[in-house]
Amino acid sequence: MSTKGYLILEDGTVFKGRSLTSHEQIGEVVFNTSHSGYEEMATDPSYYNQIMLATAPMQGNYGVSKAFWESEAVHFKAFVCLEMQNTKRDNSWLSLLDSSCVSVLDNLDTRALTLHLRDNGSLWGGVFKDSDIAAAKMKILETKKNQVHSDWTSLVSTEKTYTLTSSADNNLNVAVLDFGCKKNIVKELLKYFSKVTLLPSFTSANELLGAGFDALLLSNGPGDPDQVDKPLDQIKKVLGKIPIMGICMGHQLLGLALGGKTYKLTFGHRGANHPIKDLTNSKVYVSSQNHGYALSKDFEDKSVEITHYNLNDMSVAGIESLEKKAFSVQFHPEHCPGPEEGAYLFKKFVKLVEESKNSSFRENVNLEIK
Repeated sequence: MSTKGYLILEDGTVFKGRSLTSHEQIGEVVFNTSHSGYEEMATDPSYYNQIMLATAPMQGNYGVSKAFWESEAVHFKAFVCLEMQNTKRDNSWLSLLDSSCVSVLDNLDTRALTLHLRDNGSLWGGVFKDSDIAAAKMKILETKKNQVHSDWTSLVSTEKTYTLTSSADNNLNVAVLDFGCKKNIVKELLKYFSKVTLLPSFTSANELLGAGFDALLLSNGPGDPDQVDKPLDQIKKVLGKIPIMGICMGHQLLGLALGGKTYKLTFGHRGANHPIKDLTNSKVYVSSQNHGYALSKDFEDKSVEITHYNLNDMSVAGIESLEKKAFSVQFHPEHCPGPEEGAYLFKKFVKLVEESKNSSFRENVNLEIK
């Protein structure tokens, strides 16, 4: 049964709506401009600790299926939209969110909320049953204080190493350092590698190099890359010793390992309609993105070249170091809304790995790192 509900932001702004579940949750309020794909958003670990605002007006108007899930759980704290459809299907979107303890709020002015976030930046907030602003702000700020300066990737990473096999006959084994890896990334890798091994985010450099992997992929994941300090130390140690590809969080961590810096975007990039300029082939294409941080344009390692820009704000969307045999992108090449312009990056990765394996790149590499 629906009741009055309120989205209260840390700055004291209140949005009144209709609460469709009994849960009260707190998180970082962000918006996504995609017109569909709410299942994929909910199960993407990159949305951990966030309250998702859908700018598309109608949500829940088709059923749900685990075939489209990007992980095994729903990761955001709350879902806010203009109109939630309860289809009464056996597997409705609303029922899934309710059973996952997600707060659901609709019938509020999502356009005004989106503009507020665009003008004031992504703010922390909470979904509450009453409009007591003072009490809400106290809860929100306390939760933010306890959460914002921590490594969120460690909370969504796999806890144990496991290997998947494919029909690819090249006998290549790629390691995935899992910061919250989406299933579709693994599916794409299995098209090109005989084995894909997922490892916890805290895996050491000695383990990565000692296991004889042919390549390393740094996956997507939630939160502030500057808080992912322990994995970053290990990435620095393997950089230049094994071919590396990074996606989203992995892109940011590779950039940090190459002497770059990250900064928090005002309201982030979340949606399936972000234009990307690819400098390597002078093409522009549409990409899917989901991140709140970006890399600056300067790197201590002078071998770094910027390969992609986001045309909405000219932020860095791709980098490459030919010397270190590493590259990364700040978008999801496995999710191709354009529809498949970014898929070539996986082919580029396997080509880089094959060339490296047949060259002297890994000769005389000291696998023991102190």
